[in-house]
Amino acid sequence: MTQADDTLLLHLNEAIATLRDKDELFTIVTTQLRLIFPFDLIGISIFDAELKNKRLFFRSYAGPVSLPEHAGAAMPPYFTPIAGSPIELLRDDPRLQRVELPDYFAKYPDFEPFRHMQQAGLRYLTAVPLRAAGRLLGFLMLTARRRPELTLADEQLLEKISSLVAVAVANTLTFEDVARRERERSLQLNVTHALLHYKEREPLFRAIAEELGRVVPFSYFSLRVQRATAGRAFEAFAEFMRPAAGEPLAALSPATLRAADPSLRDPDGISQQLHELLKNPGLFAGPDFKALAVRFPRLRYVYEAYHTRAMLIAPVWQRPDSAAVLTLAAADENAFGPDEHTTVQSLLPQVALALENLFAFEELENLKAQIEQERSYLIDEINATARSGAPNGLLVGHSPALRETQRLIGQVAPTAATVLISGETGTGKELVARAIHTASPRHGRALVKLNCAALPAQLIESELFGHEKGAFTGAVERRIGKFELADGGTIFLDEVGELPLDLQAKLLRVLQEKEFERLGGSKVLRTDARVIAATNRVLADEVAAGRFRADLYYRLNVFPIALAPLRERRPDIEPLARHFIHLLGKRLGKPNLALRPADLAALQANPWPGNIRELEHTLERALILSPGPWVEISQSAPSGGWPLAGPPPDDTRLLLPTAASQPAQPPAVKTLRDQERDHILAALAQTGGRVSGRQGAALLLDINPKTLEARMKKLGIRRVLVGV
Repeated sequence: MTQADDTLLLHLNEAIATLRDKDELFTIVTTQLRLIFPFDLIGISIFDAELKNKRLFFRSYAGPVSLPEHAGAAMPPYFTPIAGSPIELLRDDPRLQRVELPDYFAKYPDFEPFRHMQQAGLRYLTAVPLRAAGRLLGFLMLTARRRPELTLADEQLLEKISSLVAVAVANTLTFEDVARRERERSLQLNVTHALLHYKEREPLFRAIAEELGRVVPFSYFSLRVQRATAGRAFEAFAEFMRPAAGEPLAALSPATLRAADPSLRDPDGISQQLHELLKNPGLFAGPDFKALAVRFPRLRYVYEAYHTRAMLIAPVWQRPDSAAVLTLAAADENAFGPDEHTTVQSLLPQVALALENLFAFEELENLKAQIEQERSYLIDEINATARSGAPNGLLVGHSPALRETQRLIGQVAPTAATVLISGETGTGKELVARAIHTASPRHGRALVKLNCAALPAQLIESELFGHEKGAFTGAVERRIGKFELADGGTIFLDEVGELPLDLQAKLLRVLQEKEFERLGGSKVLRTDARVIAATNRVLADEVAAGRFRADLYYRLNVFPIALAPLRERRPDIEPLARHFIHLLGKRLGKPNLALRPADLAALQANPWPGNIRELEHTLERALILSPGPWVEISQSAPSGGWPLAGPPPDDTRLLLPTAASQPAQPPAVKTLRDQERDHILAALAQTGGRVSGRQGAALLLDINPKTLEARMKKLGIRRVLVGV
């Protein structure tokens, strides 16, 4: 060996002993080699332990080499099979070899690197095996345009240099493995820290994605979950995009994605497209990902719009009732390799734990909110039962009409059929709904009530289906809706005829599919709530007028129950009156008040356009005004007197305003239509002609303003404001 050779070996030894950066180390090796051996391209290819796969470990264009632009891209950081490549000839004969590349070009015409080398005019290859501790690590390969003139001494020097390079490669691989393990440990510690500090979905998975991004280069992160409660769709549990390298992650909302990506306007279709793909682990890059983009429209969009060229799929779990998958994507086709896949796999147990914790936490929050609302509803039920005095939904009376209603309740209560209760205001529709619920197998869960006429149209949807935080102005927190609350129980929709048409369509979906979405949310929720609806309108007429959907009407009208007005249930007036006197007497501190026979006759003769509710309120006023042991019915009579059906007995002087006002002869018996007309006119006279509002006749008569207007129109009563 010459002094120059010794100097070269000394420099290489020094570099190997002091340098840890791979690129810097092998740049020095390349520079030193060129001092003795002329070459245009140098490469180091390493093998796995089984000598079945290879990886390009280092490459440098040391001469005036002009390769196609894509041939100079970053080296893939993963192994590819040796079989089927020219490297298998070197592996099978691991000695220093000098090869004329045209011979290899003919044997391996599809080997892409050779095509690029041939285009660049490279014709000669010198391959030197790299051995460390007796094991073949790979080959040092020197490629040139001109035939290298190597002597035996040159070959011996190359073999000595290859031994030093093999040590450098082995050291570098060890350092890379240690560094990778350290990064994984740091990643797992940081993710554990995030698990301990974040309890909400978005910040927790943002922290996990940020930490993963320090180790694995990606531009897109998604965690998708499929649960039996949401059907077969993979729900986007967390989704982030990194606009550019080094920039923070940006959360992607379903609305933003649908606006930007036309392929997402059918999320169920997308889920069905990618369902099988997301179930299995996979690493797709370059041509493999392009093939997927041809197959799936969703991937074709990201291929073209975001220039995505690589995707890593890592299932978190696959269970009979649920699945979860972590997906990464990048524009660099070499972004993901086996090392990155291993790193992601090592993180999956913590991701699974994070999901389980969040599911449990969200379930607890939902149950807490549901229990609190059920508590409120149960308190309301107890209070309503106490006010009505009808425990367990008991209906007071014994008329044929009431007995028929009780028979229908007994038939339908054990089933889950939808019930439509119709009848005038004040006939006890809510009490019938409560009786059905109490007699049903669902009586252990809440009866959830919603008056569709009591809320503005824009709030009814939120009350029915709930809303997510930020869904609209004032939505400062997530709120579950009535259908979600009534899951397993019964929901009572009073005045269902007042629902706007757009909400009727959404209600129809719940009745047919048993599923809905919260306002501002994309998650499909399911409910097993039995629906009981009530209306004082004739829905068939509303359908004919175009104010109510025909399909919803037929879906609600599965089991109709029509309640008779009180004027058609006169045998029930006496038990109802005594029931209210007993109940109200205890509440008002006036127990044991008696009802005169004449007063009872007057009550039975009254048409009661406000039905049972009007009777109850009339008796409540009478009890308040009664100073003695008798219920003074006359004190609660409206101005204008009572429309009696017969002459007042001698002991009913308090029934009318004054004794002098009594006619000498009994008045002629009026028809029910005339009595109702007179009663409405008396109320209008007392309220100055006003129908609705605090001072309106509807409030005085205790009926719905729209119902009063309809009756006025039917009776030919013109609306005239007094004093205007």
